[in-house]
Amino acid sequence: MERGRPIVHHHITLKRHHKWLIGSFTTIVFLFMIIMSIFVYMMFIKQEVNYNALDRKINNLDKEMQSNINALSEGLITTNEDLKKLGLNIGTITNEFDLLKASVGEDFSGIIDTIVPSVVTIRTDSGQGTGFIVHEDGYIVTNAHVLADSQGTLATGIYAITSNQKSRDATLIGYDGNLDIALLKIEGSYNEIEFGNSNDIKVGEKVIAIGNPLGLQFSVSQGIVSAMNREGANGIKAYIQTDAALNPGNSGGPLVNTKGKVIGINNFKVGAAESLGFALESDYIIDIINKISEEVLGEALLN
Repeated sequence: MERGRPIVHHHITLKRHHKWLIGSFTTIVFLFMIIMSIFVYMMFIKQEVNYNALDRKINNLDKEMQSNINALSEGLITTNEDLKKLGLNIGTITNEFDLLKASVGEDFSGIIDTIVPSVVTIRTDSGQGTGFIVHEDGYIVTNAHVLADSQGTLATGIYAITSNQKSRDATLIGYDGNLDIALLKIEGSYNEIEFGNSNDIKVGEKVIAIGNPLGLQFSVSQGIVSAMNREGANGIKAYIQTDAALNPGNSGGPLVNTKGKVIGINNFKVGAAESLGFALESDYIIDIINKISEEVLGEALLN
């Protein structure tokens, strides 16, 4: 029995050692799990930080890209508008260059090609004259006396014959007998003729008169401005004196400058005198036409 005690003691020691190993292993596993949990948590935190930083970077890049797209779009719009303006400017420059070529050249052919489509022949049951289109909707200016017979009675049938030889019924909108201006209207859409400022007219500058002298449609005569502010039979100093030939049938036609703009309406000549014609200045024409259109139509036709 004495000899058996060490064996028991040894067994107890082994058992305690075994428990210690188990406890140490458990502690190590527990510590390992804690360390791994901390490591995983730190990795998660780091990943979350990286994700947030990446998200902010993506947002910043998106904002920067959107800003660049907006700037590029604005640039394209501006460029497109500039190109449109450039196209308009090129067209304007081309037109002005064509007019300049005509004004410094030997003839007015370039201007005439532009102006004639806006000139019409006016016919009534008692006579004929000339008129010109001042608004694209078919409004025509002529002399009031073109529409009257020898007794001064207004014609009942008025026709406008366009440059392409089409006859249109014309309606009398109104007239001013003192300045001998009448406003007519035909149906359709047409090229309008532009007015020049009569205050800019210089004595000696070249002009052309377009009309239908003696029934010869769309005839052109060239001359110069001989004088300004001549007094008419109405006592108003509002007439351009020109040596451009004016004959019966020219009345109501435009007097055009070298820029292709109307500076007067051919009105009358003195007796049988040659090279002595008179045209009402454009500023007076505009005022009277607007006065008539405002009274009858409720709006001014001309700017």
